[in-house]
Amino acid sequence: MPRSTPRATPPAFLAAYDAVLAKWPGDTVHTDLTTPYGRTHVHGTGPEGAPPVLLLPGGGATSTCWYPTAAALGETHRVHAVDLVGEPGRSVPDATRPLRTVDDLAGWLDAVLTGLGLASAALVGHSYGAWIALRYALRAPDRVDRLVLLDPTNCFAGFGPRYLLRALPMLLRPTPARTRSFLRWETGGTPLDPAWCELAARAAEFPTVRPVTGPRPPAGRLAALSPPTLLLTAGRSRAHDVGRVEARARAAVPGLETARLPDATHHTLPVGASPAANERIAAFLTR
Repeated sequence: MPRSTPRATPPAFLAAYDAVLAKWPGDTVHTDLTTPYGRTHVHGTGPEGAPPVLLLPGGGATSTCWYPTAAALGETHRVHAVDLVGEPGRSVPDATRPLRTVDDLAGWLDAVLTGLGLASAALVGHSYGAWIALRYALRAPDRVDRLVLLDPTNCFAGFGPRYLLRALPMLLRPTPARTRSFLRWETGGTPLDPAWCELAARAAEFPTVRPVTGPRPPAGRLAALSPPTLLLTAGRSRAHDVGRVEARARAAVPGLETARLPDATHHTLPVGASPAANERIAAFLTR
């Protein structure tokens, strides 16, 4: 994906970011952690000392998108939601040491957990964030208590060709209008939070860097996945063939729990996740 030269973060993006952040619980605190790959911005909510959970957003999204999930999990957990370094948000990448490899991502997450004072945590990831979480759980299982993959991309099956074709104009030359058009198509006109839609559109103007990508984990690696894992798929997702994702995941990961969210699309998550979906995540994490 072509990326722009470094420039200042547009004020319209920051205003949209803060509008969604205002929906977070009133006790939310905001922290900047220093890592080898730049400054990482984290939102925290829930009881101090409760079991920790780290929320990872999808590509092009921000930590703010987790506000319904954070409110639900914050009843029983200390929730930490991060802006991915190099993606839209308030994290700031180190220009001299960009994230380039899966090992770099693992080193970044190591630094985030350590900076939060955590030996380990549950990980909940959506889309690209789920890919990061899965890769980290395979590399550092001692630091992952439980794993929740929310309509994960490129973990068990590839993207659907139609999805990639529709996304191509947005990827080649991102604009707010193209993002809005793509979201309308993928969500099938499902009503979405207007504040979040504005933030998603404004993210097209954010000065991002090339994300770390890679192949799907091989079946042999997936068979060794040790943290208890819950796979939640979006029944109306256009990102991939949901049935294929579920079948390949069940075949590869022993003991995997799966559930399908029948009314969800890929991009209605996590903002538009139903209360039942967040209750399912909370129940899985509290076992």
